[in-house]
Amino acid sequence: MQYNTTKDALVMPEYGRHVHNMINHAISLKDKKQQQECVDSIIKFMGQMNPHLRDVKAYTHKLWDHLHIMSNFKLNVDSPYPKPEMQKLYKKPSKMEYPSNNIRFSYYGNTITSMIKKAINMKNPEKEILTGMIANQMKKSYILFNKSSVDNNVIKQHLNQLSNGELKLSDDFEFIRSASIRQGNGKKYNGKKKNFKKKKQVNK
Repeated sequence: MQYNTTKDALVMPEYGRHVHNMINHAISLKDKKQQQECVDSIIKFMGQMNPHLRDVKAYTHKLWDHLHIMSNFKLNVDSPYPKPEMQKLYKKPSKMEYPSNNIRFSYYGNTITSMIKKAINMKNPEKEILTGMIANQMKKSYILFNKSSVDNNVIKQHLNQLSNGELKLSDDFEFIRSASIRQGNGKKYNGKKKNFKKKKQVNK
């Protein structure tokens, strides 16, 4: 019995050893017609692994690219697409820049910052409405992150700092209640579950 550890390493393991063996067989064929027929059959078989994508043009192109890569570019057959360039496969990708966003309050995230920038450029009454929505979302984020209640004045202060004093809440604005936020986080459900257990014990 021959174990996989003693066999040649697979170029693209996701296709399995059978596909690699079929490609090696196609490389060994001397008759160009037989080789072409064999390669066409291999492409169809590879497409059956993801049948919902096999008729998509971009996916078919990818299959042919993978075929050439697994054959180590030894197959010289008719293909509807040009061969991928070997040099590009070994070229190191350019370094990705790490996001340099400086978030003043991490528990609010980038979304709140983006919403504040959007609201600053708006006009009333839309600006006032969005400012209220932002303030309530800030309170939700603060409580969910810190697992505690928060003074509404703290949220107002943070809103003022993040908007550089550009956003103000209306005098009659009412924040969402802290208890409602905590219940929405699942604690209300847990309470019901506990009551259910108690009732079950009494019935016994």
